[in-house]
Amino acid sequence: MDSAPSVDLVGYLPAGGQTLMKLVVTGPFGVGKTTLIRTLSEIPPLHTEEAMTETSAGHDDLAGVPDKTTTTVAVDFGRLTVPGELVLYLFGTPGQERFFPLWEDIARGALGALVLADTRRLGDSFPVMDMVEEQGLPYAVAVNRFPDAPTYGDEVLRKHLDLHPSTPLVQCDARERRSSVEPLIALAEHVLTRLPEDRP
Repeated sequence: MDSAPSVDLVGYLPAGGQTLMKLVVTGPFGVGKTTLIRTLSEIPPLHTEEAMTETSAGHDDLAGVPDKTTTTVAVDFGRLTVPGELVLYLFGTPGQERFFPLWEDIARGALGALVLADTRRLGDSFPVMDMVEEQGLPYAVAVNRFPDAPTYGDEVLRKHLDLHPSTPLVQCDARERRSSVEPLIALAEHVLTRLPEDRP
């Protein structure tokens, strides 16, 4: 008699023995959060994108992202399993300031945050990093390399973003899977070093 397939083969919930980690993917408007989750998720990702209207264009700064036509209005969700039996649940947040009250609800229970940044408007990342720090979440910064964006070395980016020496910084292309995995692994490792040894 054939044994029943494991839960992993069904594709819904992971089998026991795996480490589950809720992470927030956050950053300013138009920085590539939805793209990164779509690129990485091993399950069909959940997106709450809506078309941008003339009304929203009056509130959302399209500098640097003139071709953007949709925006996340609630949450993005995806899942990624990495080597070592680590399952990452990715919750993407809207980037506009008017959605910041929703951020705390999405971040509840998260173990860390990945903050995406854009070199064309690095200053836009500061309010998001402030929120992450106020929540006491360990975080990493992923600088998403847009084709027309200026490039800088890590040392310059750390200085401009005023990052603590222990905060991971990775440059990536959110459209490419291998490139996008690197900042998440850096974040997961950063989070694991800060978890108490007697965690359940």
